[in-house]
Amino acid sequence: MEAYLDNSATTRVTDSVRDVVVRTMTEDYGNPSSQHRKGVEAERYLKDAREKLADTLKCSEKEICFTSGGTESDNWAILGAAAANKRAGMHVITTAIEHAAVLMPMRYLEEQGFRVTYLPVDERGYISLQDLEAAICDDTILVSMMYVNNEVGTIEPIAEAGALVKKKNPSALFHVDAVQAYGKYPIYPRRMGIDMLSVSGHKIHGPKGSGFLYVKEKTKLQPLILGGGQQKGMRSGTDNVPGAAGLAQAAVDAYASLKEDHAHMLALKNRLMTGLSELPDVVIHSEEGEKSAAHIVSAAFVGVRSEVLLHALEDKGIYVSAGSACSSNKKLPVSTVLKELHLRPELLESTLRFSFSRFTTEEEIDYCLDALRELLPVLRKFKRR
Repeated sequence: MEAYLDNSATTRVTDSVRDVVVRTMTEDYGNPSSQHRKGVEAERYLKDAREKLADTLKCSEKEICFTSGGTESDNWAILGAAAANKRAGMHVITTAIEHAAVLMPMRYLEEQGFRVTYLPVDERGYISLQDLEAAICDDTILVSMMYVNNEVGTIEPIAEAGALVKKKNPSALFHVDAVQAYGKYPIYPRRMGIDMLSVSGHKIHGPKGSGFLYVKEKTKLQPLILGGGQQKGMRSGTDNVPGAAGLAQAAVDAYASLKEDHAHMLALKNRLMTGLSELPDVVIHSEEGEKSAAHIVSAAFVGVRSEVLLHALEDKGIYVSAGSACSSNKKLPVSTVLKELHLRPELLESTLRFSFSRFTTEEEIDYCLDALRELLPVLRKFKRR
């Protein structure tokens, strides 16, 4: 039996997504910039994809810009906004537990002379709205914050943060990394004070290399990719029609069964957390129930190194992760996120992440728990020797 419990790293493409991707690669394969019929057909796919994605956010299709995924969307939002608005100020705000796709651009901005404030989090990963309010000042031009933490599942108070940003400094832009939230929660940028929102396709059963950046109309944002002027000059390069069409289909599917899928994954989360809590020397980092994301559980297995347990589970066909797959590069460094939670050293080096999708089953959860019951005593005994 196999148990794929690494859906926050990537998800399998659904049949409906596969079909539209294949069709746009083998039949309707024209370049949208071409003026003949094949080009017009391809352009129609892009227009349809924008309309479908805009509908999920209740925004205008003009506010959807296709990208290659979450990393590009985050980089573009941060670097593009900083470049376009630096005359208004040189101060940006983020949190200490962001994905590397946000933290690395922030460090780059520091090298360029910007002042960056990194908001601390509590032991569960939540920011303080009071800290955010205190950090916002007249020269703040951007606040960037993730919706759902990709390692422990913390759900940040995005709507409250957005309202606070607009109240304290109406000209400051609010960017949200929604890579782990889009397709799992209703998100309405205009109601939540969000100016830019990053999304990745392969986290919601879409194709890898697909994504988009929601950019509120009239937001000052400088393009990062220059060339042929595609997407109204905001993101040049031949349009990835299969990626856009597949992403849109994945989004439609996700939001069509949003409540049912959420309830299913929440039940799986509770089942796994109950089983883990019954095992000796296991510390669960994620909060119970609706307090954190329904699809992510992070836990430390005291006395066993993360990579040892990960590969022991892999030998049984169980696939999990020891952090963010985007930053691990096959190695298992100590997580920045876990460090910011102020965990004891023995917990930092023994943490695994389990993540689900709508296709994850109870049988997979039970199989994983059975394997842990079998493996942990053996691995701990081996370490003691």
